[in-house]
Amino acid sequence: MAGFFYLTSCNKVLDVAPLQSIDAETAIETDEDVNAAVVGCYAILGTGQLYGTNLFLLPDLLASESYCQWRGTFQGQRQVASKTMTADNSESSRTWVAGYRAINNANLVLANLEKVKDPGLKEQYEGEALFVRGIMHFELARLFALPWGATTNNSQIGVVIKTTPTTTEAQASKSIPRSSVAEVYTQVIDDLENAAALLPEDNGTRASRYTALAFLSRVYLQQGEYAKARDAANEVIESGNYALNASVSAAFSNKNTKESIWEIQQNDQNNAGQSNDGMATFYANLIGIGRADVRIVSAFLSTYPSGDLRRSEWYYIGETRTTSNFCGKWKAFAQNLPVVRIAEMYLTRAECNLRLGTSVGNTPDNDMAEVRNSIRTNSSFSTSVTLADVLKEREIELAFEGVRIHDFKRLKKSTGTFAWDNAKLVMPIPRREVDATLGVIEQNSGY
Repeated sequence: MAGFFYLTSCNKVLDVAPLQSIDAETAIETDEDVNAAVVGCYAILGTGQLYGTNLFLLPDLLASESYCQWRGTFQGQRQVASKTMTADNSESSRTWVAGYRAINNANLVLANLEKVKDPGLKEQYEGEALFVRGIMHFELARLFALPWGATTNNSQIGVVIKTTPTTTEAQASKSIPRSSVAEVYTQVIDDLENAAALLPEDNGTRASRYTALAFLSRVYLQQGEYAKARDAANEVIESGNYALNASVSAAFSNKNTKESIWEIQQNDQNNAGQSNDGMATFYANLIGIGRADVRIVSAFLSTYPSGDLRRSEWYYIGETRTTSNFCGKWKAFAQNLPVVRIAEMYLTRAECNLRLGTSVGNTPDNDMAEVRNSIRTNSSFSTSVTLADVLKEREIELAFEGVRIHDFKRLKKSTGTFAWDNAKLVMPIPRREVDATLGVIEQNSGY
């Protein structure tokens, strides 16, 4: 997307300087400039460092055992999959940098809201900026800190909380330590709750009230706050704005279907990448498309029910590696990337209702029936759904959408020989960040 303001790194990652020497204090002067800065936030979110690739790819590589294999030549991703990351890991650094760029852009918007004259637009832009800031702190905490529940009061170090923009050398010179995981989650929830209150119910392809609620549901589920996760998911479902497609492939082969609550917008000219980034780049093995870097383990495919269309339509034998399986969700460079789908909300509501012995919105049996309906999947299930049934359904329904390691951590499940709270499942803070702040930003254990 053109015409946006985003900030590049200088001496350290949280030092930011305006792109092309634009004075960050005066670059935003009108409501059109504020909108451009909001658009810039979405543009950064769609880069390969974030939802364009890494926020899908890295969580799945971290839980790759009995799931997928990294067979590419890039060492950054190889280290993630093998849990041999160093403090100089390229993908860790790229994701950290881009996450804070998006946060800084969001903070610039929030600092310039008085320049927006239309009250409705002002609320929308504020909600969008809070949404971006909230989800980025959440994603960074999930990757760069020990998971929620790793200590009794979640006092383990999280990430740096940034709620003001960096626009001057004086601001850039200030080193801010990492807050606790508990403090980060408090900030995330505050941002997303405020975003949900401010955002319109329909905001086109941009974040809406229900996008913020869907992410709130994720946050609460990660914390084990089942009633809150259930209620947020239920509100998204009850809005009536979303519905599962009849075809399991439609959400990935078409743009902005009713199934998607929010997705990254891509096209032939503007996408996350076609050589060194992009979901199709790494996952596809089609003539002219993909590097065939991520290969799907046959044992995982056997966990799908017999005849399930998700097995036959989401996976295929590669065109150039005819003995390997590949994921068919990501097959085109220009396809949109669904970040959160309504299927997840049904499964979250079902899981939480089962855990709580409730049936808010609907019964777990009926929610499972929505996801596993015979037209959509060509499979069925027994009634009296159990918690194990729902958790298995999450694994096969949300496969290769960046959910796996986060579910393993909240469920306290191991991946291979790595326990859910193993330090090797936590990304390293970029070495340059630690060095530039003289250790004010503390490195993670093991790096």
